[in-house]
Amino acid sequence: MANDSLTSVHRALDVLRTLGAGPLGVQAVAEALAAEKTQISRTLKVLLEEGFAERDPKTLEYRLGWQLYALAGAAGDGRLRQDAPRALRTLVQELGEAAYLTVREGDAALTVLSEQAGRSVQAREWIGRGTPLTCTSSGRALLFGLADAEIATLLAARPGALPGTRRAPRTVAAVLKRLREERVAGHVVAAEEYEIGLTAVAAPVLDFRGTPLAAVNVSVPSFRLTEDGLARIVAAVTATAADLSPGARA
Repeated sequence: MANDSLTSVHRALDVLRTLGAGPLGVQAVAEALAAEKTQISRTLKVLLEEGFAERDPKTLEYRLGWQLYALAGAAGDGRLRQDAPRALRTLVQELGEAAYLTVREGDAALTVLSEQAGRSVQAREWIGRGTPLTCTSSGRALLFGLADAEIATLLAARPGALPGTRRAPRTVAAVLKRLREERVAGHVVAAEEYEIGLTAVAAPVLDFRGTPLAAVNVSVPSFRLTEDGLARIVAAVTATAADLSPGARA
């Protein structure tokens, strides 16, 4: 009985790995695994009941289900909470500048973790504070995973004009234009868009589907930022965000 149960578990895992390549029907899964169709059918029935598989009512093909994505997302969040403090400390040691981890809460970016540098002039402490999505580097990095229509709807719910200094994008169209360029670059540089005298660089921490879980952000007083220094910060921030991304650790 124990061996039968173990075989069933192995078969279920094999089926999930096979569905990871894309939607398939029962026969196609059975052929891919060189298994009997009746066995695969029973396995898919259980996976469907438990939410680990879904079935398209038109094509009758199976795909990975919401429960699997939920578990993967929880694992990614856990690893992020565990690894982020060390990653921020390393980033601060490398750059000598303040570093932050930020997540999206509705239409705001919320700083959940910070590491300060031992300099006489530092950026303001932001932890626990919500800041706008459109005029901060971390905010726009957190928008990378949303479609233009979703962003427009999100911003339309905010009363009044978009926030920020004259350097910031002040219309939805301007925000979307910035984001198109920044998605290609893979990072955001916000030079005195939210606060005069402060420049920030951010890159998204991506889950296994490529959706931002969080953003790594470094803030620098603008007066001491050089062109070479900015390039160095961009490289370090993007590397740290990539290292924290669950897909990179898989």
